Amino acid sequence: MGRYSLGICEIAFVERGAPASVRARELGFEHIDVSVDVDPATLALPVGCPVAFPRPQPGWCTTPAPPRGEGKWEWTVRKFRAAPGCLLEPWKTGCVNSIEKIRAIRDEVPGLRFLIDTGHVADWGEDPLDALEFASHVQLRQGRPGNTQLHVDDPTGVVDFAAVIGRLDELGYQGKLTIEYFDLPEMGAPLDDPVGWATDLLHHVRPLIA
Repeated sequence: MGRYSLGICEIAFVERGAPASVRARELGFEHIDVSVDVDPATLALPVGCPVAFPRPQPGWCTTPAPPRGEGKWEWTVRKFRAAPGCLLEPWKTGCVNSIEKIRAIRDEVPGLRFLIDTGHVADWGEDPLDALEFASHVQLRQGRPGNTQLHVDDPTGVVDFAAVIGRLDELGYQGKLTIEYFDLPEMGAPLDDPVGWATDLLHHVRPLIA
């Protein structure tokens, strides 16, 4: 293992639970990020920026929608204040979708922790390096403005993984790195081979953390 544990998100696999973890180990990943069933009314969640979707999505961390009469930002602040220790994952269609908003909600919710996904930051058009100072957990993915998941070798990708590792070293980052790709056509993110893409990125990043 290098200076960072390098894992994969369970969502990459069609099979979940034990089969996914066994396959992850066989592919050379050192941990696996797993989803859990939770009560969305409490937002007692491992990750998630609320109000990313207009309607509730069963099993997703983005539910429920804010009640009538309450703004999305106010609702998001209230829910995260009620869930200390929760990780908020900023993304383009979420309520927290810029570095400016990361800073703003951190001011509103002292102690709030963030999951920074390099693909999401690239997708909304900012430099992932500028978001890493907020990270309690980091997910790696190639992306570009308007696209949150590209293959590591895609020439249009803007994520410089050597620079990401260098920035984490500068920050003294103590967390893990997890690679995330998924096939979610119902969310506008189809991908034929998420495990293959994740494994290709694993082989690209591993020498950088040796």
